[in-house]
Amino acid sequence: MVSDSALSAAAKQAEQLRKDGNIYFKKDRFAAAIDAYTEAITLCPNVPVYWTNRALCHRKRNDWLKVEEDCRRAIQLDHSSVKAHYMLGLALLKKKELDEGVKELLKALDLGRGANPKGYMVDEIWQEIAKAKYLLWEHATSKHAWELQSLKYVIPRKYFLDDQPEGFLDEADISHMKQLETLRQVFRKAGEADIPDEVPDHLCCKITLDIFCDPVISPSGVTYERSVILEHLQKVGKFDPITREPLDQSQLFPNLAIKEAVQAYLDKHGWAYKMD
Repeated sequence: MVSDSALSAAAKQAEQLRKDGNIYFKKDRFAAAIDAYTEAITLCPNVPVYWTNRALCHRKRNDWLKVEEDCRRAIQLDHSSVKAHYMLGLALLKKKELDEGVKELLKALDLGRGANPKGYMVDEIWQEIAKAKYLLWEHATSKHAWELQSLKYVIPRKYFLDDQPEGFLDEADISHMKQLETLRQVFRKAGEADIPDEVPDHLCCKITLDIFCDPVISPSGVTYERSVILEHLQKVGKFDPITREPLDQSQLFPNLAIKEAVQAYLDKHGWAYKMD
């Protein structure tokens, strides 16, 4: 049986190896960093940060299979690891497993918002989600367009012609025309759903004009993107950029109604995920 002193010595050695690995990482010596983290893992395999640190090195080397392996192990040890869920999501996206990748990124986003809503990772994760969601929309749109086109080939061409019958129309002709008009409207609406348009103003930040990711509301009733208004308060001044009234970050609260409205809009209009 291993003594407490031996475990303590192993933990200290593993922690020093982690610090060494961090130094190597900062110098872009990723192979050396991987070796250091691997030794730390050998000594203390139940410390999740050693696994995520090594995964980050594998990410820098584009070794996405190893990124996935290390992140899955880190999540087993710590289900609330933002970095592990984030990098696992990226690894799955690289494997073209878009749906599963997005699920992991969304977990990372929720965890990141709770742990450090001001952190850079929240914005970074959102950008990756937006790119993946846009790809999913593109794939779905292409499939939808192909299905509509195929259906048009199945349905007789005369149903899509604008020519109207001349002369006297009996009830059968009128009924037939109504059915054709309904069919045309169905195809028109189906096509319109996939056409990009402008995002409604109330779903966009007043400063960036981009669709909201994490909207917060000020005492004046103006809604801003969290990271943007926090940056304004820190770098420009402690006042509301629209109303010019004094404002402190403690006065900002999540605008859940707008957040739900944004998600409902994005669910229906996947093209809105595209970021310039």
